[in-house]
Amino acid sequence: MVNLLVTFILLLLIVNILFSSVNNVLAQYSTSIENLAISNEDLLLLNINLNRMDAQIDILLNKINTNNNSLLFEHAYIPHSIIFPSIKPVAISIDGELTTNLENKLTDIPLQIRSTPDSPIILTEIIDSKNIIDDFYSKLKNTLSAQDFSILESQTMSYLLRDAHNSYGLYLNSSKIADTNAANFAMIDYENTRGLVNQSNTIFEILKPNMTDAKSKEIEYFITDLNTIIDSKSDNTQEFSTIVSAIENDLNESNNIRMQSTTSKVDPSLQVYYDNIDILLDNAISSIQNGNYLAADKNVSAAYLDNYEYLEAPIEEVNSTLMLQIETNMRENLRALIKNQTSLADIEAYISNIKDDLEISKQLLSTASGAQSNNNFTIPSSFVTNTANIDSLKQGFGIYTGERRSMGETSEDFKGQVRNDIDTIRVKLDEVIAVYNQNDSSQALATARSAYLDSYENIEIPLRPIDPDFTLDMEIKFAEFRNLITSNAPPDQVVSKIAELKSGLDESERFVSGIGVVAPAIAFSSSFSIIFREGLEAALILGAILTYLEASRNEKYKKHVYAGVALAIALTAVTWVIAEFIIEISGAQRELIEAIAGISAVAVLFWVSFWVLNKIETKKWIEFVKAKVWQATTTGSFMVFVLLSFFTVYREGFETVLFYQALFSFAKYMELYVLAGLIVGMAVIIAVVFIIRKLGKKLPLRVLFGLTMGVGAFMSITFLGNALREFQELGWIPTTHLLSIIPRFDINVATMTGIHPTLETVLGQVILLAIYLAGSLYILIIQPRRQQVIASMRKSVGDKDKKVQKGG
Repeated sequence: MVNLLVTFILLLLIVNILFSSVNNVLAQYSTSIENLAISNEDLLLLNINLNRMDAQIDILLNKINTNNNSLLFEHAYIPHSIIFPSIKPVAISIDGELTTNLENKLTDIPLQIRSTPDSPIILTEIIDSKNIIDDFYSKLKNTLSAQDFSILESQTMSYLLRDAHNSYGLYLNSSKIADTNAANFAMIDYENTRGLVNQSNTIFEILKPNMTDAKSKEIEYFITDLNTIIDSKSDNTQEFSTIVSAIENDLNESNNIRMQSTTSKVDPSLQVYYDNIDILLDNAISSIQNGNYLAADKNVSAAYLDNYEYLEAPIEEVNSTLMLQIETNMRENLRALIKNQTSLADIEAYISNIKDDLEISKQLLSTASGAQSNNNFTIPSSFVTNTANIDSLKQGFGIYTGERRSMGETSEDFKGQVRNDIDTIRVKLDEVIAVYNQNDSSQALATARSAYLDSYENIEIPLRPIDPDFTLDMEIKFAEFRNLITSNAPPDQVVSKIAELKSGLDESERFVSGIGVVAPAIAFSSSFSIIFREGLEAALILGAILTYLEASRNEKYKKHVYAGVALAIALTAVTWVIAEFIIEISGAQRELIEAIAGISAVAVLFWVSFWVLNKIETKKWIEFVKAKVWQATTTGSFMVFVLLSFFTVYREGFETVLFYQALFSFAKYMELYVLAGLIVGMAVIIAVVFIIRKLGKKLPLRVLFGLTMGVGAFMSITFLGNALREFQELGWIPTTHLLSIIPRFDINVATMTGIHPTLETVLGQVILLAIYLAGSLYILIIQPRRQQVIASMRKSVGDKDKKVQKGG
């Protein structure tokens, strides 16, 4: 601390000596900044963020003075965790002790609010923080000439007004979402807007004495208009933007300056992206001047997708708020202005704002790279502007520091919007295949960009807080997809990447939607039905065998029956492990193996269902079992009983493995419900065996087998729909979308029912259902009636024969 004070005193002495001769030696703004040992950009960044913190502190003061405790913590959190870290190195270079004191106060305020929101200490801490910020202002003002300080404040006011414009836009967007969290975010943004405009007005009062009367009245009028827009909560953001631009022009004219351009020395590997963005945005303006808004949109899309995407990770590490602000302005707002063919002047002004924000981000990166000698964000020297740099994107893994949420923790509006966006992306991905196969790579690339920019970027909003690394992984997959198209890769590689993307889209929907209630219920009941159906059949056969052995006094063969059962259970476990191993090592072919397993399950279910259906009559079922047992006892060989029980159990076990593998592949994140159904099903089977063996009760086999047949039919139809969809994802069969005709279920419900809005999947399910209905109709109604007719005819013939014999 002593060394710090000595350094501070020396610094003050140096400043006093330098300023004593400022009129003779130093008259330039840049020289006075140099005496602070910081650059113009650092000074501007510091002043902007001091004012941003001041705005939040004023919001807190106003809330406390009006006994309004709502969102206190949120506004206290912003200065401490979002704003202050971005200027801490610069603030330390000016005054380390003040910086430490400010950091301590900003840390204490949210902690006090969280623990004791009514404590009077909070007000004291807030006022102390405001006084420290005022001390920083005084240092800047005393160090700079009046003109330089006026320029600095003018620039700061411009940035604060832009902040207010962005906050107001966020407020309008969030206020349209019917969700409590969204309402809170909307109110925070609304209060931020008002606070930033008030802070801008505070700066204006400082600047006012140095302005002409006409100019100051004009700015007063504009600020009044801004407050009117805020008070009325008008949705006219364009008017808000126009007023901000007008105030900026007045400030610049008053000081005879333009917004300060930076000369930050950012890492050359990142500078190339900034240069490309600058060129592409200028190209967009030129395109609009020529009336070509479509070309302008392509330039802006390329500026974002092929360049800014690779700046996001390093910028997020130094200032995540600024990163999101630039992203939104480039990806959504600017492209919306272009699509709506807004006037050239408005678009130029908006692009100018984006460039200014990019300059700030460049300065932040420059500061960060100066503080950290090892810059992780590098790209190869052989950078190509039209190809995405995947290595650069991958640097973003693990750096997300924003809000975190659990799976499904988002509003219903977001869930619905995500489903709509995913449907749009799927249609566009199929369009990419069609045009790419026609050798139209330009249109394919445009469609691929649109799929990501216009749809998946919207999905990232609720998805990123749930799983930021998965979100980044999807960004990389989309980038790899665009790279394949750009490099004219073989169509099969493009199709393979699309299959990866579609699988990722399902995963994205699961993360955002959660598993819900209906899908887990279906998963549980399906699992229960599988084990109950297969276990019941095995239990009935084994029960019949054991009962026959007891009745025929051949109990010595029981141990061989049990040995066969144990062997079958062991081999079933081995079969499960082998199946899991094959799926695990399948890698890129996992979807194909799951599709084949699904089709196999359909075939087995179909055959077994009709086999069981033919055995519905209790009498026939008992006769079938007795025939098997009789064959075993007449041979006299114990191996017959081992094999009979082994094949009885293993056949059911093999089918069970097949069905559960198919079920697990579709019941993502519902595995616990599947296991619960398995356990409950086994418990019910044990109870059934007990009832049969100990209590001598008879089961309603006709009802039980009828129910299991119905469940088997449902599951086979489900598996068929999912398997066909897997083949569609792999590009093996075509996809004809029926989004406006077939209901679009949540992804979990869709996979648990197999109902997907495509012609091919629905047609396959309808055909299978028709076969089941026709087969059931034949076996349950037509065949019994025929047999009844034949029986009647035989009876009538017999009666006639008897009459003839009596007459004879």
